Amino acid sequence: MKAGVIGATGYAGAELVRLLAGHPNVDGLELSSVSYEGDRIENVYPNFFKKASAELKKADAVIETADVVFSSLPHGVGETFAKACIERGKPFIDLSADFRFGSDEATFSAWYGKSYQYPELRELSVYGLPELNRQAIKAKNGRVIVGNPGCYPTAAILGAMPALAKGMAGPGTIIVDAASGITGGGREPTRAYHFPECADALSPYKVGCHRHTPEIARNFAAVAGRAVPLVFTPHLAPMNRGILATIYIPLVDAQLLGPHRPPSEEIAAKTAAIHALYAEFYKDEPFMRVLPMGSVAVTNRVRQSNFCDISIHLDQTGSMLIVISVIDNMVKGAAGQAIQNMNIVYGFAEDAGLSAVPSLF
Repeated sequence: MKAGVIGATGYAGAELVRLLAGHPNVDGLELSSVSYEGDRIENVYPNFFKKASAELKKADAVIETADVVFSSLPHGVGETFAKACIERGKPFIDLSADFRFGSDEATFSAWYGKSYQYPELRELSVYGLPELNRQAIKAKNGRVIVGNPGCYPTAAILGAMPALAKGMAGPGTIIVDAASGITGGGREPTRAYHFPECADALSPYKVGCHRHTPEIARNFAAVAGRAVPLVFTPHLAPMNRGILATIYIPLVDAQLLGPHRPPSEEIAAKTAAIHALYAEFYKDEPFMRVLPMGSVAVTNRVRQSNFCDISIHLDQTGSMLIVISVIDNMVKGAAGQAIQNMNIVYGFAEDAGLSAVPSLF
């Protein structure tokens, strides 16, 4: 099978190339890049020398020759390519926000400042979080547009989903406090990502107005069956890769205990019960790792992998669930999840091309 990548020289596009080059069901790559058209991928990224070799072509040429097409382009430009793929009966997996909101054009337009060019394509689109929508992805029978989730929403939704699905979350506000590596800002240099600006600094940004907020909120609501109050604050962390999301979920059985703390045995028992619920919820998921009791999820344990690690904690009163959810923003947060979706569409083993052990260093 030939896999095509439009936008192959951005960070997420290059990560797609890296992972697809080792995929057992992919025997050819068709790549496109506006910035480097006519060059070769191994010249742009020398790490591909003798491992992945392909000329960088026009997007139309990739769509004609590839069997499945990934798009790693900014939002608002992929619909034409999606339409061309659907007309040719080819799956289109989009890493932008263009197909993450389904038929809800109003929300997309409000947050991204663009309207849908081909609204009818949403009838064939599905939100590509496998742990949430695996059956819907399969049900499209290959004639599908997959809206690959955002990186922050992936970590947030996976961290909160069992609590929301099992009715443990109370009516209060869920707080998602998250930090991302600098690759999340893309390859184009800007002042915010200049080394002297971002090294040795943890920087909140787009406080109260980040575009991933409605994506998280709509999926929280889909899982819980009700609107879920949400506060989401992203931070830029001085690391290349990774997302760490600390998710504060008020529990439905929360009680105002005043200055008194419940016995430590009571906290431990409640934590163990919630941990068991999370472990049971994700027991059949190939990329979900609910860490042992007492462990804390950290980003370098999932580096260059498609895993999402989760650790379970309670606050000192036992009324607030604290979930730590970590992913590699370039893999489970982008390219790896896109390939996971391709595997589902084609009926491949879900971990095909994604089974490498995380790199600790």
